[in-house]
Amino acid sequence: MITLTNENFEKEMKSGVLLVDFWAAWCGPCRMLGPIVDQLSEEMKGLKFGKVNVDEQPELSEKFEVASIPTLLLFKNGKVIANRVGAASKETLREWIDSSMKA
Repeated sequence: MITLTNENFEKEMKSGVLLVDFWAAWCGPCRMLGPIVDQLSEEMKGLKFGKVNVDEQPELSEKFEVASIPTLLLFKNGKVIANRVGAASKETLREWIDSSMKA
């Protein structure tokens, strides 16, 4: 799991597939989703996972028009290929990632 900031975001999203979790410590649904994303990061090899704390990195939230959290963005070779807002089960997220990567 990579902590993403303005300084490293561009580099991390340029190659391969990256799932980014936009979250905040005060957000209840974010606290529910966080451990699920952590588990998937351990299980889904070949996919990078990162987190953006919206309070610490407001510029990144603005850049990607994140209006509600938690928001998950899936990048492939630097471009957003899918997005999802709100908490979900591990199985639902795995299916979303798999289907988004095939599209």
